[in-house]
Amino acid sequence: MIKKTFALTALLLSLCTAARAQEIALKTNLLYDATATVNVGVEIGLAPKWTLDLSGNYNGWTFDDGKHWKHWLAQPEARYWFCDRFGRHFIAAHALGGQYNFGNFDGGYNFLGTNLHKLKDKHYQGWFVGFGVAYGYAWMLGAHWNLEAEIGIGYAYTKFDSYPCAKCGTKIESDKSHHYVGPTKAAVNLVYVF
Repeated sequence: MIKKTFALTALLLSLCTAARAQEIALKTNLLYDATATVNVGVEIGLAPKWTLDLSGNYNGWTFDDGKHWKHWLAQPEARYWFCDRFGRHFIAAHALGGQYNFGNFDGGYNFLGTNLHKLKDKHYQGWFVGFGVAYGYAWMLGAHWNLEAEIGIGYAYTKFDSYPCAKCGTKIESDKSHHYVGPTKAAVNLVYVF
C-alpha cells in the first residue's frame, strides 16, 4: 500500500511538470503525522481563485497489545479562495472514500452517534464513502512555505463486517451499515508552494 501511495504521488507530480509559479503545492497534514499516518497532498491551481486538492493517507501499523487502527483514505477537494489562491480564506467541497480495519482499541466514548466503546471488544473491517464542505485559512510563512488550517463537516456511509476479536476468524456480523454526519475533515497542513 505504501508503494501505491508513493506511485500515486509520483504520477500526480509528473502530471504537473509544466506548472508555473503558484500553480502547484505539496503538503502534509501534521495531525495525521502525529498519529503515524503516512499522508501526502497535492494542490493544483485551476483558475485565479480555484484549486483542486488531492490528498491521501495510509496507516498500516499494529500497536502494542494487538491494537490496530489501519486504514487508507483518499479525499479530493475543490477549493474557492477569496483572495489569491494558496493564501488566506477559502471554502471547499470534498469527497472521501477508503477502507478500514479497526480492533482492540478503547475508543472510550460516543462521538456523534458512533459508539467507539465497541472498538475495545470487537474487530471491524469495512469501507466508506462520503462528502462534505469545509472552511480553511492559509498563512503565508515565506516565499514558498504556508501553514494551512481547515475544518469540514459532512456525511459518510460505511459498510462493515465485525468479529469478536482482532485475531478471530469467526464473523459475528456481516454487511452492516452505518450513517455518520459530523466532522469529515480536520487538517493543519505544512505546505510547500512551487
